[in-house]
Amino acid sequence: MKTIDELLAAGVSGKRVFVRADLNVPLDGATITDDGRIRAVLPTIKALAEAGAKVVVASHLGRPKGAPDPAFSLLPAAERLGELLGAPVAFAQDTVGPAAHDAVDGLQPGQVAVIENLRFNPGETSKDDAERDAFADQLAALADAYVGDGFGAVHRKHASVYDLPAKLPHYAGYLIATEVGVLKKLTEDVRRPYVVALGGAKVSDKLAVIDELLGKADRLLIGGGMAYTFLKAKGHEVGISLLQEDQIPVVTEYMERAEKNGVELVLPVDVLVSPEFPDLKTKAPANPTTVAADAIPADQEGLDIGPETRKLYASKLADAATVFWNGPMGVFEHPDYAEGTRAVAQALVESKGFTVVGGGDSAAAVRTLGFDENAFGHISTGGGASLEYLEGKTLPGLAALED
Repeated sequence: MKTIDELLAAGVSGKRVFVRADLNVPLDGATITDDGRIRAVLPTIKALAEAGAKVVVASHLGRPKGAPDPAFSLLPAAERLGELLGAPVAFAQDTVGPAAHDAVDGLQPGQVAVIENLRFNPGETSKDDAERDAFADQLAALADAYVGDGFGAVHRKHASVYDLPAKLPHYAGYLIATEVGVLKKLTEDVRRPYVVALGGAKVSDKLAVIDELLGKADRLLIGGGMAYTFLKAKGHEVGISLLQEDQIPVVTEYMERAEKNGVELVLPVDVLVSPEFPDLKTKAPANPTTVAADAIPADQEGLDIGPETRKLYASKLADAATVFWNGPMGVFEHPDYAEGTRAVAQALVESKGFTVVGGGDSAAAVRTLGFDENAFGHISTGGGASLEYLEGKTLPGLAALED
């Protein structure tokens, strides 16, 4: 695929460049709680602006129902982008209507505009090819060239990600080029031992990637809510812990295949339990109890890996040459259940190998727990996109950038 460097070399002064970014930041009301995705696209936007382009930034945020919804407005992201750029950023209150055209027409070379949430238009996410294509035509009227840099959305067959690049000269931005380069290190000529730590709530979200990794990884560490389906498959009581009982046969087969393939599949040996889920707003003390992983009381819920598991997982990560981590080990948003996730993050920091934090909640946890982002080899901006790439899937947004 062509990169932004080729676009810059050809000259962009005075040209309208559409940047499909990923500004899908978490919000508490109108307050951004993690601006990592905005900062990740800054190099691309800055390079274009400094070269004299009229930069049109577009993104989705959340899951509005194909109509304007103030709760999902991109205005806070546009304001934060302006703060990070140190320059005013125009904001259009629609996607392809008069406000968008006025904002773009008003740009001078080197200036930036953000148009409103793309998902306010039903054409963005439509499964109808014609409806999506029509919306892409309207977006194309705003620009002379397209730069794809919203890695967190490249696994979606959406108008701005998949259909629009075909209508304009198209290039990969710096973020996407970096993300793809990192993922190739996890799939081609991988340095070994290759250790993967997987957490998060649902085992069903990770089944496809586990299936693929059973032929590629040397060691799999399982934590988070998904661990309890594995423990149940081993015949253990899991109390009222998160459980996907319908996935037990699949998980059982995976454990058997891991043993057959010589892949070390490591499960928690102890967990933190409580009879109730913690209050994440007040952060009131939860006073959990630590029990062996095969001795969870019937009326208790597992909410984090225990101290012995933290030591075990750190030891299993210590000799890794390549590490991929996706999904927290527990309810890291509450201080009483954050230590398992912190232990895995710390093990990555101390690792001498190439370490990748696979986006989503893992990236949020790294920042929430106060880690230096530069201490990791790479922090991805796309959890779902990273997983689907590792599953071996063709990602629509990457395919659309190929010539």
